[in-house]
Amino acid sequence: MSPIFFVIIIIVAIAVAIGFVVLSSQMKAKRRKEMAGWAQANSLKFLPEKDHSVWLRYQLFKCLQRGDNRYAYNIMLGTIGERVTCGFDYHYETHSTNSKGQRQTHHHHFSALVVDAGLPLKPLFIRPEGFFDKITEFVGIDDIDFESAEFSQKFFVKAPDRRWAYDVLHQKTMELMLAYPRFHIEFHGTQVMAYHDNSTFSLGEFSSALKVVMGMLDYLPESVVRELKSIDYGGAK
Repeated sequence: MSPIFFVIIIIVAIAVAIGFVVLSSQMKAKRRKEMAGWAQANSLKFLPEKDHSVWLRYQLFKCLQRGDNRYAYNIMLGTIGERVTCGFDYHYETHSTNSKGQRQTHHHHFSALVVDAGLPLKPLFIRPEGFFDKITEFVGIDDIDFESAEFSQKFFVKAPDRRWAYDVLHQKTMELMLAYPRFHIEFHGTQVMAYHDNSTFSLGEFSSALKVVMGMLDYLPESVVRELKSIDYGGAK
């Protein structure tokens, strides 16, 4: 290989690397601007800086406890209606070792939306049904099924209290969830989280996640809400 050709390769490699950095920076800036606009449209504060404490504030959600160097960014925080709402992008790292014994770092990003119901909710886990869920049905590991065959086919549902799952996921709520993109949804403490596993939301998906979570809470039966309000949590009824 001639010295001139070698130099050309190096120059091209540097140009590609610089181009990638510039493009990545432009895409990040564009997303920050779009999310700031979404936050403003929903009367939320926009905080673009990294926040390493979010996983502690929402420590009941296992998806925020993965890996290390965890932080939220592009945070949208405030109150919608009477419910404290927080949307954000999230980062964490995992590590592996290649065949040469070299440690490699893997960066993971996803988005989440958390709404505080102001009520003590029971644990509930909902996610899109996958191929392996169909297989596990044959070995006795089954999720909770519902009257809607379409809903049962599209969502995997788990809850320690099956009655609670049926209280939350009645016909109106199932119709709501089927009308929007499918999210992972978890109930813990007083909070509900909607997120994608290892992918970030588009602005449209943030809007859809907000409508789904708010709708699930709005559609809780009055008798269930009265029962929840009678439960003492944090010293309040």
